[in-house]
Amino acid sequence: MSFSYLLPYETTPHVYLIKAEEPTDPQYGYEPNKRPIEHYVNAGIVNLDKPQGPTSHEVASWVRKMFDLPKTGHGGTLDPQVTGVLPIALGAATKVIRALLSAGKEYVCIMYLHEEIDKDVIEKVLNLYTTDLYQRPPLKSSVARRLRIRKIYYTQLMEVRGKFVLFRVGCEAGTYIRKLCFDIGETLLCGAHMVELRRTRTGDFREDTILTLQDLNDALKIYREEKDETYLRQLIVPMEKAVRHWKKIYIRDSAVDAIAHGASLAVAGVLYLEKSIEKNEDVAIMSQKGELVAFATSLMTSQQILKTKHGMAAKTRKVFMTRGRYPNWNEAKKKSMEPTTES
Repeated sequence: MSFSYLLPYETTPHVYLIKAEEPTDPQYGYEPNKRPIEHYVNAGIVNLDKPQGPTSHEVASWVRKMFDLPKTGHGGTLDPQVTGVLPIALGAATKVIRALLSAGKEYVCIMYLHEEIDKDVIEKVLNLYTTDLYQRPPLKSSVARRLRIRKIYYTQLMEVRGKFVLFRVGCEAGTYIRKLCFDIGETLLCGAHMVELRRTRTGDFREDTILTLQDLNDALKIYREEKDETYLRQLIVPMEKAVRHWKKIYIRDSAVDAIAHGASLAVAGVLYLEKSIEKNEDVAIMSQKGELVAFATSLMTSQQILKTKHGMAAKTRKVFMTRGRYPNWNEAKKKSMEPTTES
């Protein structure tokens, strides 16, 4: 049996296979957007509009100091002169940020051609680059300059004014738009270079929900001085949004604490899961309330998990759930079986 379900912050329903059904206990855990504000701030992400000038690391450091947190992290480096979408993970949410590093990106770019070229010709060349590309990172980059393949999902020519070309590009993480502009110029036989770049999407963090450092500072001030958390909640999203593009396995309340202690997920703990999970695939283990419990590697396919009664479904890799937030059912069961003494 299967069902389609639209999770919070999702626009496309996921199809899940049901292995078992069981109600969740409301006294344990929290729905992600209903966490107490102290937990919310320490397990959330802000979709920041990175200004031109500072590095991504500097911006993340400013946010850390604003919130007085031990750590923050960002979802994909932007060069100092590049602006736009820069998700900043707060506190414990920094562990989930690697899910965004592999997510698709979208940019709007201004490219300068060294000669004026007809608009139709430019558009045809852009379409040629909507494919898998071989790229070697430029000299000024933070990674090794090895030849690698990156996919361009789509390109859209937006405007041409003289030698300036404005276009949109959706691409795989790790694509260098500066190198793309150079290659386009070579194909056009005129030469080209990138003038300005703005990131408009990282995974499901988009430009239409972006906020500034000033917005964040104002919301924090209202919360601290007036004890009004309304505005702060509007600017922070739960860390679960970062794994929206991951395949998921939902588990029983009784399995959560074991996973929080690093145990692998047994088949008996699975309630429902996405239908297309393959063996050795990265998956997100979720509670019934939609909380991210852990990252794991699947040890079976979806169909195998559905049909099997015993064995391990997934090996836990990184834990996000706080220990003790759900009860340790094995310990509770042992205590209930202990003999009692009457005085």
